[in-house]
Amino acid sequence: MSTYYGKRGQAFENLLDYTNQIYKQKGIALINKRPTPMKIIGKTKGHQHICVFDKKSTVDYDGVYRGKAIVFEAKSVKEKRFPLNNITDDQVKYLNQAEKQGAISFLIIDLRVIREVLIVPNGMLQKYVKDSKSGGRKSIPLGDLEVYGYRVQSGSGVPLDYLSVVDRLIGVAA
Repeated sequence: MSTYYGKRGQAFENLLDYTNQIYKQKGIALINKRPTPMKIIGKTKGHQHICVFDKKSTVDYDGVYRGKAIVFEAKSVKEKRFPLNNITDDQVKYLNQAEKQGAISFLIIDLRVIREVLIVPNGMLQKYVKDSKSGGRKSIPLGDLEVYGYRVQSGSGVPLDYLSVVDRLIGVAA
């Protein structure tokens, strides 16, 4: 029996998309969902397209906030940890390169089992990935996520006000 994982984070991404629409309407930020590049390789008898991923994906979201580029990857997990195999090496590399160029860069995680959304700063993500490649943990445990991550809540008329957390990360007073 096989399990399909493709849409497990769809509700979370829909909530982020709605949040980003509100940010745009309020003139706070312009943040967009990046489409995953697909290539049509054929059609079924029912005339549906058969597609494959065309290129390696970078990250889920990018845009501009407070005059700075912002890039982040959104993930939804059932466990009380974040398995590092849920994010690709290309995504980790892109987040780091973007931050080195001055972008605000992070991972936003929906921890469904505890009904919390947390932002993991790029530096924390990079540390765990580096440690895992040299024999360390292959996941970020819940305790570390709660201590070093930042809880995202609703506020300011926004269902998932992650930019208030971003303000704390970049040292902007509310």
